[in-house]
Amino acid sequence: MRILNYFVYIVKCQDDSYYTGITNNLDRRIFEHNTSKDSSAYTFDKRPVVLVFYEAFKDVHQAIAFEKKVKGWTRKKKEALIENNWDRLKDLAVCKNDTSHLNFKRSKE
Repeated sequence: MRILNYFVYIVKCQDDSYYTGITNNLDRRIFEHNTSKDSSAYTFDKRPVVLVFYEAFKDVHQAIAFEKKVKGWTRKKKEALIENNWDRLKDLAVCKNDTSHLNFKRSKE
């Protein structure tokens, strides 16, 4: 029985944007990004793309959940992940909005 790996990956596009995706064949998928004839694809007019990060998963559901999480991240958080800079990633994950519970101040009654 063959066990599939699923990969969540980030490619850097020619315009310096990042694209995050999921696949079960990383080499084939990067090739497709760079050779696809689908002009509606995000990476079509941003080629060539270069693989800058990937993480392997045995469980497709975990891979999908991680892909969704990363897609919602800021550019800075994605770059910290790409750089394997966990300290920076942790710092960037802290909510700094005025409305954050971390910034909430109780008024004295």
